[in-house]
Amino acid sequence: QLQLVDSGGGLVQPGGSLRLSCAASGFALDYYAICWFRQAPGKEREGVSCISTRGTNTNYANFVKGRFTISRDRAKNTAYLQMNSLKPEDTALYSCAGIWTSDSAWAPMGHYAMDYWSKGTQVTVSS
Repeated sequence: QLQLVDSGGGLVQPGGSLRLSCAASGFALDYYAICWFRQAPGKEREGVSCISTRGTNTNYANFVKGRFTISRDRAKNTAYLQMNSLKPEDTALYSCAGIWTSDSAWAPMGHYAMDYWSKGTQVTVSS
């Protein structure tokens, strides 16, 4: 079965850190740009960060710049989102998604039709 499997969410205190993982099952991520999205209750889904197929280009939403880092490991067929200095407003369901592209420099932030989605992992920032 072709799917993205995310993990790493949990409950963390403000100022804490979490690392989310997004592993591909049944296919290689080599030609997929990977993005992380989040959706808080009662709010629309928003893009958090994206990384190009080779990992050379990244994009971040303004509200996470300087705090979150996206990366990928080709050998492990996995992408990551390192989240530091977490705030209560970061509380949301985080999902990863992949979109096929032949442009190795493309790190798509915006409204694109992603090819694969993970189910989501809950991140709760609370004291």
